[in-house]
Amino acid sequence: MQAAAEAGARWLEFDVQLSADRVPVLLHDTTLDRTAGQPGAVFELTAQQLNAISVGEPARFGTQFANVMLPTLAEVVAWLMTQPQVQAFVEIKTESIQRFGVEAVHAAVMRVLEPMRERCVLISYDDAFLFAARLATPSATPMRIGWVAADWNDDCARRARALAPDFLFTNHTRLPPEPQPLWPGPWHWAVYEVTDPAQALALAARGIAFVETMAVGELLADARLQDHGEHA
Repeated sequence: MQAAAEAGARWLEFDVQLSADRVPVLLHDTTLDRTAGQPGAVFELTAQQLNAISVGEPARFGTQFANVMLPTLAEVVAWLMTQPQVQAFVEIKTESIQRFGVEAVHAAVMRVLEPMRERCVLISYDDAFLFAARLATPSATPMRIGWVAADWNDDCARRARALAPDFLFTNHTRLPPEPQPLWPGPWHWAVYEVTDPAQALALAARGIAFVETMAVGELLADARLQDHGEHA
């Protein structure tokens, strides 16, 4: 995330799971096999135990990132407070919601995000969680939400309209071919797994406001995208 911010990213997206003692930590997977090269589920270890584990993907990078430890959400929020130009999409993983329940996960995450809630967007594949998050948020200080649509079909379109999120995410591979229209709604479209500048420009021309990429530095190096850099 530090490297992405230094490369010019003004939005970051990261995934959150809950530890055994219900502390939000940053992890996409439910297990440590891929990132730490060791067995164990995030739900079975305390935050203190997880915080001591290197997540440098040893099978992929060897010892190059051996000093990168699994962070808590609180540590990341503290860092974000020093980066006033950066906003965050905070994805709450479905597996944690299923394990601990909507209320417990929402309460644990919001306690940590409170100092910078105005710069965060809660996102999830679980629209029931997002409905509950919206209801639990005081109307005077609404929490922005984003739904990740897992498919492109009539049911997902109906669920998007019912939720009316601030942001609607999907993989670029799920979009219908042109000239079929995107679903109309009050949301900003955000499309992920985009690494090609020409593709990013084509998506912008279709009305996609945000592209999520693993190559922000490369995209922002393209002069054609510099006017769109705030959405990278």
